[in-house]
Amino acid sequence: MTELESQPPELLEGDAPDEPVEELTRMTLLGHLEELRSRIIRCLIAAIIAFVACFAFVKDIYRFLERPILNVLPEGEKLVFLKLTDPLFLYVKVSALVGLFLISPYLLFQVWRFVAPGLYKNERRYSIPFVFFGSTFFLAGGTFAYFVAFPFAVEFLIKVGEDNFKAAVTGHSYFSFLMTVILGMGLMFELPIFILVLSQIGLVTPRFLLRNFRWAVLIIFVVSAIITPTGDPINLLIFAVPTIVLYLLGIAVAAVFTKKQAE
Repeated sequence: MTELESQPPELLEGDAPDEPVEELTRMTLLGHLEELRSRIIRCLIAAIIAFVACFAFVKDIYRFLERPILNVLPEGEKLVFLKLTDPLFLYVKVSALVGLFLISPYLLFQVWRFVAPGLYKNERRYSIPFVFFGSTFFLAGGTFAYFVAFPFAVEFLIKVGEDNFKAAVTGHSYFSFLMTVILGMGLMFELPIFILVLSQIGLVTPRFLLRNFRWAVLIIFVVSAIITPTGDPINLLIFAVPTIVLYLLGIAVAAVFTKKQAE
C-alpha cells in the first residue's frame, strides 16, 4: 500500500464528522430492582415525616375537612362514630391524605429519577416541568374536588333522604367518600401529563387521541360515575366536564411537543 492510499480521506468542504451517538445508561435487572427499592424507601420516609407533621395538627385539619358536611347538617350536629377506635383510625386517614398531597412533588421527583436513566440527555431537561406541572395538577384536582365537586355531592346526598330520615353520618363513611373524591379528582387532573408522557414515548399520537375522542368521553363519564356515586346528572357533569377539558388540553400540549420534535 502506498503512502497516499494509507492516509485517511480528507473531508470535503461542508462535510462534518458524524456526531457520536448518545448511549443510554444500561442497568441489569437487579440494578433496576435495587434502584426501585431505594426510591420506594425514600418515598416511605418522606411519607412518614409528612404523616407525623400532619398528625400533630390533625384536629385542625379534621375541622377543615368536615366543613362541607357541617354546612348541610342542622346547626350544632356533628359526625358520629360507632366504634371506640373509629376516631383514632379516622385521624390516621386524615393525616395520611393530607401528607400525600404535601409530598406529591417529592414523590413525582422520585418517579422521574427512577426513569431518568432510560432517557436521553435532551429528555432529562424536562424533570423540573414534569415535577412542577404534575404536582400542580394533582393539587389543583384535590382543591377542585374539595371546594366545588364534593360539596355538591354531599348536599345532593343529604337532601335525598332529609324528608323521611334523620341524618346520622358517621365519620368513617364521610371521610371514606371524601378521600375517594379528592384522590380521584387529583389523579384525573393528571390526565394532561399522562397524555404528554404517552405521546413522547410513542404509544399514542395527538391525531389518534382526537380520532378516539368519543371513546375517551365515555371512559371519563364512567370513571366520574364511580368517583361520585350519585344519580344527579349535575354532579356527574361537575366531575366529567373538567376532565374532558383536561383531555383536550393534553392533546394540545402533546401536539406542540410533537411539532417541535419534528422541526
